[in-house]
Amino acid sequence: MSEYVDQTAPGGSVGQVEKRFFTFAAPPHPLAVESGLSLGPVTLAYETYGELAPQKDNAVLVAHALTGDSHAAGYYDATDPKPGWWDIMIGPGKAIDTRKYFVVCSNVLGGCMGSTGPGSINPATDTPYGLEFPVVTIGDMVTAQKALVDHLGIDRLLAVVGGSMGGMQVLEWSVRYPDMVRGAVSLASTTKHSALAIAFNEVARQAIMADPNWRGGDYSRYPEKPDMGLAVARMIGHITYLSDEAMRAKFDRRLQDRCDISFNFEADFQVESYLRHQGKKFVDRFDANSFLYVTKAADYFNLEKAHGNGSAVAAFSRAKCAYLVVSFTSDWLYPTYQSRAMVQAMKKNGLDVSFVEITADWGHDAFLLPNPRLEAILSRFLARLLDAARLDSGEKD
Repeated sequence: MSEYVDQTAPGGSVGQVEKRFFTFAAPPHPLAVESGLSLGPVTLAYETYGELAPQKDNAVLVAHALTGDSHAAGYYDATDPKPGWWDIMIGPGKAIDTRKYFVVCSNVLGGCMGSTGPGSINPATDTPYGLEFPVVTIGDMVTAQKALVDHLGIDRLLAVVGGSMGGMQVLEWSVRYPDMVRGAVSLASTTKHSALAIAFNEVARQAIMADPNWRGGDYSRYPEKPDMGLAVARMIGHITYLSDEAMRAKFDRRLQDRCDISFNFEADFQVESYLRHQGKKFVDRFDANSFLYVTKAADYFNLEKAHGNGSAVAAFSRAKCAYLVVSFTSDWLYPTYQSRAMVQAMKKNGLDVSFVEITADWGHDAFLLPNPRLEAILSRFLARLLDAARLDSGEKD
């Protein structure tokens, strides 16, 4: 079996990468979305790492979480302060080994990192879509990703891998296009949002829409953007991504740059300062309307309803792939019971399922942090899939 090595990637990095763009669904053949509307042309920003094998059997699609993007690994130039968001997992010798796998990651439909979204130009008006952009679903995002995969000449994905909202895309891929997926890796995810998860998203959306600079979603023509509302939305999200243990270890009740409380509304505590900092950073890179759209897509996601008439067992009866499902003990946004429920439904269909609950103190975001156990589990699962693919094709080591 041959391996495909990025010779320019020192120290386990994929090295310098390039964001690319794929445009499709131009009139008169627009993309029909689940709301009943249509959209086109559609552009997806994407990146690839590693090399596609001649037999095209080593492609791994990585799906990003809520506010992620296509930049999953490597760096654009030497001035980048940090690499892609999952650089710990993607690269030569890492869990998703780019010497073996051809890795693809795209920004979701409705996003704001190069893919078509509410901030994109509406060709009908020559102005940004704003709220004229159709509400999209996780299914719509996956349909767009399939167009990209087809464009890349890949008939079957070795695996689709993702955490959180990325995990929703993984599950959708596995039942929407069962013949195209050999393996599916769902990390810290769910088949449908709980009322608690929807509630946090709704409070975040209301923070944006209550900002007077939001202007009913039509803020692109004005210099003032709904930055305060978006910052508060991000602060709310960050609380859900951490855990009580993480908060206590990282901040506890420690004060920020002072010896005593101020008796005013400054950021007395380190946790207050941290949340304000995260909110301020977020408005520099994300679009408020995109935040509304992607959170709504996550809230609308219901695999059982979409593919099983309300039954998870019926939904997974469509699947043909092997699954790896991973949850984390301190994740209270998508707790382990939700992963166990999907695993049970998978097993009732006789599917090849591996399930692991990993002890971690850092809450929902644990899948984004270094974790030797997760890295080893993912590495072995992908290697097993590749061995099976090569065995099926008759290739010998």
